[in-house]
Amino acid sequence: MGWIIALIVGGVAGWLASIVMGRNASMGIFLNIVVGCIGSIIGNLLSGPLLGIRGSVQSFSLTGLIIAFVGAVVLLGIVNFFRRGKVR
Repeated sequence: MGWIIALIVGGVAGWLASIVMGRNASMGIFLNIVVGCIGSIIGNLLSGPLLGIRGSVQSFSLTGLIIAFVGAVVLLGIVNFFRRGKVR
């Protein structure tokens, strides 16, 4: 059951990040889920040592969603930088 919740939360986080970063038109639901799940890993890697906060997307929590969203924005910023030469 945890992986289904992780896919849903990852999809929502990836979708919100794609809207913020202006990539919503070029991404489908599959890429939103991938970006959200990878963003969750990146977010936990950043927020754990820096802030002492951990969030899991396997059981829904607002903290996990926010951390996944921030990580997904960072991931899309990196992708935009290498593809377009600018972060946004």
